[in-house]
Parts: sequence; C-alpha cells; structure tokens
Amino acid sequence: MQTNSFFNTLLADSAARWFLGCLLALVTLVPVLNGLVSQDSVLHIPTYAVSLMGKYLCFALLALSLDLVWGYCGILSLGHGAFFALGGYAFGMHLMREIGERGVYGNPVLPDFMVFLNWENLPWYWWGFDSFIFSILMVLLIPGLLALVFGWFAFRSRVTGVYLSIITQALTYALMLAFFLNELGFGGNNGLTDFKDVLGIELQADSTRRGLFIISALALAGGFVLCRWLLKTHYGKVLLAVRDAESRSRFLGYRTANYKLFAFVVAAMLAGLAGALYVPQVGIINPGEFSPLNSIEIVIWVAVGGRGTLYGAALGAIVVNLAKTWFTGAMPELWLFVLGGMFVVVTVLLPRGIVGIQFYQDKLFQHRLKTPLKPSGSESSS
Repeated sequence: MQTNSFFNTLLADSAARWFLGCLLALVTLVPVLNGLVSQDSVLHIPTYAVSLMGKYLCFALLALSLDLVWGYCGILSLGHGAFFALGGYAFGMHLMREIGERGVYGNPVLPDFMVFLNWENLPWYWWGFDSFIFSILMVLLIPGLLALVFGWFAFRSRVTGVYLSIITQALTYALMLAFFLNELGFGGNNGLTDFKDVLGIELQADSTRRGLFIISALALAGGFVLCRWLLKTHYGKVLLAVRDAESRSRFLGYRTANYKLFAFVVAAMLAGLAGALYVPQVGIINPGEFSPLNSIEIVIWVAVGGRGTLYGAALGAIVVNLAKTWFTGAMPELWLFVLGGMFVVVTVLLPRGIVGIQFYQDKLFQHRLKTPLKPSGSESSS
C-alpha cells in the first residue's frame, strides 16, 4: 500500500512526470534513430552523439546525487567529484583486468603500465577486480565507505558550513595528488585507458554504445526515484528539518549526525555509480577527475538547474555540459567566463535555477492581478 501510495504521489507531480517521460522517450528514440535509421537520413543520430548523450546522463546522475545532500540536507560538498572518480577507477580496474594478454606487453595478469614500470606482482588491492560482480560492488562500496568514514568524523564533530566545504575540497585534492603517483599502482598521470571490452562485448561496437546509453538513462531514473522515495519517508521529513533548523532538530531528540551521514553515503554511492558508467563511454579515467575544479563545476550544474528539486540538478548538468561542448569547440577561450557568468546570473537573478522560471512567472502574474488599474485621464476628470 505504501509503495502504491508513493508511486501515485510521484506520478501526480507534473515535473516528475515530465522528467521520467523525457528519459523514457530518450531510451526509446535514441537507440532506434541510431541503429535502425539510415545514416543518410536527417533523423539519424551518429554513434558519437549517443556516447556524448550517455556522458551527459552520467553527469546528470552525479548532479542529482549532490542535490540530495546540498538541496535537501544543506551540505555543500566541494569534493563530490572524488566519489565519482573513485567509482570510475573501480570499474576501470575491472576493464583493465579484462584486457589480459591483448595488451601491448601481452601479460595475462599485469596491466601494461605495471609491466612498463617493472612491477613483478599484482598489488593486493587489485585482487578480485577480474570479477564483474565484485567490481560493481566496489563501485558502490569504495565511495560509500570513504563517505562513511569522512562523514562520521565530520558530522560527529559538528563541522558545518564553509568549514565542511573546505574540508571536502581538501579531501579530493589529497586524493588527486595521491593518484598522480606511479607508486600507488593506478597508472599515475595517464590513469587507466585502452579498454577493450566488458563481459566479452566490444566497447567500441555501436550496439554497446547504445546499451551503455540505455543503462545510463535507467540509472538516472532509478536514482531519481530512490531519492524521491527517501524524501517522502519519515527520514526525508527529518532531513529537511535538519537542513532548515539543525539545532532545533537536535534539541527535539533527533541524532542529526546520523541523518546527514546516511544521506552523504547514499549520495556518494550514486556518484560512484555515475563514475562507473562514465568510464566505458569516454574510454579513460585519470587523476584529473579528482580536481577540485570539477567538484566546483558540479555545484554550478546544480545551482543553474535548480537546487532542492532533483530533476533541476539533472537538467542543469545537461544544459551546462551542452554549452561546454559547444563553447570549447567554437570559442574555447571564453568557456570559463561563460561558466562563471552563468553562475553569477543564476545566483543573483534566478536563485531557484532554470526550473524556477515558472515560479517567477506565476509570482509576477499574481502581482499584476493584485495591482489595481489606474483610471484613465477622462475618467479622472469626470
């Protein structure tokens, strides 16, 4: 009964219906227009565009995960990209193990970069990544465990506000420096690349690209439904109370640190899943993904789309990355100025983001209805 009630409430929300409906339309139309429509047709979608859209959907899932902790919990994480990168590395390790003897050096166990660096044995933390199931578990568990340990210390110490943001930024920066080291065993500056296949299926095949796109869209829809379900429960109501008045919630007897910690861990696991789907579609993962600038850009996605809506964060990620793709191709020197300008405009003029435009239109319309009409000159003289 509760499950039916939740889905009825979800479908009653017009914004949620539009969001899920658009994802369903993409899942249906994009593979058809790519695989069944002739390449000479105007309606044909090339494979590179399918991969590009799949990447945007991964970014949308990443933005949605940040919106869960920022929009509904009040935690501004400037290191959220670390969880995305860890999930990407976890799945990248599996893809590297899948290469086997097909590598440049033909070593059945060691990846090429380890052979090049004269490694004799596979490090213990690479064990098990030849298994797909184990790798998927690590995609979720590694970011989740890091968020659990970091969040336990931070929230128990009641670190909040700008101090928490700075600490999260320091975390991702430290991880970036560590992963740049060749001695750590993750490919150093070059990272992990030259992937061949997954589950015996060639990654470069058009059908694989379509499959990854569909999985990315379904993952985004699943992440959206999961977050909406969490927020509709008693836990979600307390989480909003913690965001709006943490001290009052604590005085009422709620262990606010536990509520924040759970949201932080769930968001980290969703970000890790986004990273795992991102890697096979772009073909590489390197320490640059840990860059604090990437995490700040994720915050801009959420702000542009609309914080505290989930679907707004996903929309913001897609819109900003569409603009990034165009500007970096046409006018690359202007992109950072455009990105900063978008953030300033949204912060000053549209604090509710793109999805809040309708709110401002309704508010303006109501204001006009309440404003009395001024009498004309003839009426006032008479």
